Amino acid sequence: MSKQAVFTMKLESELREQFMAEAEAAHRPASQIVREMMRQFVQTQRESREYEAFLQRKVDIARTSMRHGDGLTNEEIEAEFAARRRQAIRQE
Repeated sequence: MSKQAVFTMKLESELREQFMAEAEAAHRPASQIVREMMRQFVQTQRESREYEAFLQRKVDIARTSMRHGDGLTNEEIEAEFAARRRQAIRQE
């Protein structure tokens, strides 16, 4: 990937000094570390959006299912799992 863009930012002098010292201690160019952090941020944001979209699709499917009468009420679920708990206790 070519490095053709320049990114300028303002930050506290103390933070810059600490960052530069840590980059030097790691024997790595500061620009390389910043690029890696930016890539990680982009990836994390992308994954977060994809996961939110995945969850929204699941919710939409569940809501559609409930509207069509395919779901169970909370009371029905509670009764089913109460029966399962009783059965599990009997099997112990």
